[in-house]
Amino acid sequence: MRIVIAPDSFKGCLSAREVCLAIEEGIVRVWPDAHIDKVPMADGGEGTVAALVDATGGRYVTERVIGPIGKPVDATFGVLGDAQTAVIEMAAASGLPLVPPRLRNPLITTTYGTGQLIKAALDLGCRKLIIGIGGSATNDGGVGMAQALGARLYAKDGAEIMRASGGKLAVIGHIDMHEMDGRFDETQIRVACDVDNPLCGPRGAAHVFGPQKGADAAMIEALDTGLCSFAELLKKDLGKDVADVPGAGAAGGLGAGLVAFCGAKLEPGVNIVIDAVGLRERMYGADLCITGEGRLDDQTAFGKTPSGVAEVAGLRQVPVIAIGGSLTDDAYALHAKGFSALFSATTAPMKLEAAMVPEHASDALAHIAEEVARTLATGQGLKV
Repeated sequence: MRIVIAPDSFKGCLSAREVCLAIEEGIVRVWPDAHIDKVPMADGGEGTVAALVDATGGRYVTERVIGPIGKPVDATFGVLGDAQTAVIEMAAASGLPLVPPRLRNPLITTTYGTGQLIKAALDLGCRKLIIGIGGSATNDGGVGMAQALGARLYAKDGAEIMRASGGKLAVIGHIDMHEMDGRFDETQIRVACDVDNPLCGPRGAAHVFGPQKGADAAMIEALDTGLCSFAELLKKDLGKDVADVPGAGAAGGLGAGLVAFCGAKLEPGVNIVIDAVGLRERMYGADLCITGEGRLDDQTAFGKTPSGVAEVAGLRQVPVIAIGGSLTDDAYALHAKGFSALFSATTAPMKLEAAMVPEHASDALAHIAEEVARTLATGQGLKV
């Protein structure tokens, strides 16, 4: 048997690598001689750096950067095994968990630290960047990031704005790119973005994502006004019309900023990860693929890791089995999306806190993987 194990992490419980190891443990109880290719996966959100570093034999780099509210934070990114590709989660430098709930205010938060991580990756010689932009605390359109990379911003009265934020977007009158890092001309940037929200308006960054970052009604209106003004400025000064680009409103407008300032391309996250780990090539000749995530439900089919893995496996005519930490009633619609079978690692009623104890979850995954292998072996007429 040749088996590809390609799951996402079980958020808050097990990393994708740990999920791979647990499933492998169960399989080899039945097929000790199986050839198993473990491919930790992600969809561009939390865990993407770890998954790609693990899958490619890369390394971690930690930098001290300016956090979302101006205080220094230690942020880690990854350099993949090719030594040419860096993977960055903006949340490591500019994420919501870095801001205590009582201090959350998207009028003042900044993506400056994300820009510092990008610069650090360029300084290491990386000319391919993968940037995940989920989990932001910011609504600054990426201007903080741009300043960290050399862009200079001036108010309408001519005064330079030294540390821009969402609350200052409406007063920016000019963008000077003369000192912007020139290495972007030779750098490919792929941004993992799984939302299609525009930059401003009713479906824009401020209205849709502002409340979770601490914005009240008045703040939302001020932020949206600023983003609309900023969009017009990008068109005037940079010749970049990004307001209605699908995903421009992701991460408080960082999607738009990365496109306008850095020439980035916004893409579904799981597709980027599939390319980075070489999943299509690794699926050749496989007899079985096992994937999974913390919860399998009807949303799994929409850009989540298991659906991307199933699509790749389907093109290679490899059967796919998904194992979830839990399995909802509506998950069975996934059979129509190419999944051969679905299993839950939770086999008895229990509290969520108990199910998410890493040791318990790992044991449960191993047991379910063993039962999957036993079932398949029985179907092949093998005695187990």
